[in-house]
Parts: sequence; structure tokens; C-alpha cells
Amino acid sequence: MLRTRHEDGHRLGHLVWRLAPGSRVCSSAVLGGGIGPRAWILNAQVPGGYPRLDPERHLAEIAAAEGLAGPGTGLMTAADVSARTEAYDDGVTATVTSGLGVRGWAAARAAGERGPLPPGTVNIVVYLPVALGDAALVNAVATATEAKVQALLDAGLDCSGTPTDAVCVAVPGPGAQGAEPFAGPRSRWGARLARAVHAAVLDGALAHRRGEGEERGTGGERPRAGGR
Repeated sequence: MLRTRHEDGHRLGHLVWRLAPGSRVCSSAVLGGGIGPRAWILNAQVPGGYPRLDPERHLAEIAAAEGLAGPGTGLMTAADVSARTEAYDDGVTATVTSGLGVRGWAAARAAGERGPLPPGTVNIVVYLPVALGDAALVNAVATATEAKVQALLDAGLDCSGTPTDAVCVAVPGPGAQGAEPFAGPRSRWGARLARAVHAAVLDGALAHRRGEGEERGTGGERPRAGGR
């Protein structure tokens, strides 16, 4: 669900997922990261040059204003969340917000940066209709990340992502059926997850490239990929 709010003269959007009771989430999110039961997920847009040093508290304030109760997961981005891209693959849904203005390679030879990083961010939220064990949840995050990088390269972007990318995987509780033990890219559910994430990230990355091309007046031609 897309919602809007006003902060410091800005009209900003945020995406809200209200999860079924018993749902579990594995994520690298600023708020409510890790693995555990979660009642909601929030992906909030903030202005470029984000000035606050307390993003966890900020996300909690937005969640409270939305009436989101109980434990939840909050992500943050400077991307326009209304331009989110979504893909579905045989039960798996991936929703992506693509802020790709500050991008590069994960293993770049650069000094570590102190303090909060700019919230440009590719945020990936995935829902699977089956329970996953803890190891499979971690594997699902890795699979989503692999699919993201593949999509960025397929879009002609010479990068593995941005410094602040986040992944969030939500699943039902195990119930009487137990939990799936695997979520790698060749497993049944991991393969579906990978295809959904790839499709959603690819759509967002291609839209970003078109926007960059229009700004440069190039029409968004596809550059040669692969150089570092």
C-alpha cells in the first residue's frame, strides 16, 4: 500500500505491508533487521541529502503515525517509492524501489566511510507463501542479492548495487506443515524468488537508465557493460 506524508516541506511516500499473524521476516533493514516475527514492513522515502542521524527512530515515528503496532521492519530510501517495480513468479512477489544515483562495486578499493551513508538504495521486499527455516531465510537474502546483481548487469549498469542496499524476505510461520529447508537459486522456491527479484530490479534499473539518458539528452542508449 502506498501512503504519503509531509515532512519539513516535502511530500514523501512510503510503502506499507501489513503481515498475517505469525509471519517471519529476515532482513538487513535499519529498523527490525535480523530474523524474527514481524507484523509489518515499511519502506519510507526520505529527501536526498538526508540530514537525520537517527534513522531507526525516524522509521519508528512513521510507523506509529500509520498505526502500525507490534514488531516490524523499516527500510529507507531516497528513491521515489511511487515508482516501485513489482514482479510475480508462481506465488512469489518482489517489490523494488530503485535509487541508483550512487552506485558501484561491493569490493571497490576505497576507504570505509564513517557515519550514515546516503539513502539512495535499492530496497527489495520479497514475499513467499511458504515458511522457510532460518538457514533458508538467510539463503533467500543471498539469492535475492545475486538476482539483483544479475539484473543490474543485464540493464547495462556497471555496478553491483549501492552502498546502502537492503533486502527483506517475509514468509508465513511454519505451522503444522513445517518449513522449507532451502532457498538457493536452484531450489523450488529460491528459483522463483530469483526470477521475481530479477524481473523487478531489471524494470527499475532500465527505468533509471532511461531517466539518466534523458537528463544527458542521449535518449538512454545502453552502454557497454562489464568494465570496472
